[in-house]
Amino acid sequence: MPQLSARIFDFGDTTALAIEDSHTRPPRIEGILAMTGPSVTADPGCLPVRGDLAHVKLAGLYFVPHYAVPMPHRILAGAVLRGAGRADAEVIRQLPEGGTFNVLDITGAWTWGQLGEDGHVGYVAHSDLEVFAS
Repeated sequence: MPQLSARIFDFGDTTALAIEDSHTRPPRIEGILAMTGPSVTADPGCLPVRGDLAHVKLAGLYFVPHYAVPMPHRILAGAVLRGAGRADAEVIRQLPEGGTFNVLDITGAWTWGQLGEDGHVGYVAHSDLEVFAS
């Protein structure tokens, strides 16, 4: 293995970098993440996973480019869950006023996420949600 000639950064009392170059041979991680076959597709509306994004709790189960930590929002009166981020999209269900909608993505006037921790997944108008007060 090639040896690093010198430390790249020096931040005082921090631990020194490894003496082996990780770009030459990355550390081996056994049993944590491995592509063992085709990825499993989730049933739409049941799990917070789509082609480009998933809830961080699914990181070891579904392979997507990005994982998100949910941002809990309070559901306002009259909110509906839709199958797409459009006002004319199919209504999946009415949402309970005061309930929690875990937002995973915000695009324009629409949010994508999950009702509670294990409820339906879909799109809600951003105006129908409010951030929980700290």
